[in-house]
Amino acid sequence: MTLRDDAKRVRENAYAPYSNFKVGAALETPSGNVFVGVNVENVAYPEGTCAEAGAIAAMIAAGETKFSKAYVIADAPSPVPPCGGCRQKLAEFAADGATVTMATLEGTEKTVTIPELLPGAFDQGHMDRT
Repeated sequence: MTLRDDAKRVRENAYAPYSNFKVGAALETPSGNVFVGVNVENVAYPEGTCAEAGAIAAMIAAGETKFSKAYVIADAPSPVPPCGGCRQKLAEFAADGATVTMATLEGTEKTVTIPELLPGAFDQGHMDRT
């Protein structure tokens, strides 16, 4: 199975009764493990969660802290980029050289690096005053 297959499969489990916009995400770690997530809406907007955040939470819960590849898929006319918050989350947990592929159900894909996804990302180095 590919990351695309994993993300597309899990997308069907998304909870999106308000927007009907289902998103699936799959992360592969350097060790080869795959973690998936879906968007989960809530009537008390904005209390929902994004698919990327769900996949990251699953990865962390399993004891891993870095991913090497991410794949995000939605039923849209063009690949849907992660929201700003998820871009920051992806940057936090990305291994060196990690990529993010955004895709449509029809097969259009766009792959970017983390610096391309979030130029000038805020990171731990910004907090070091020594």
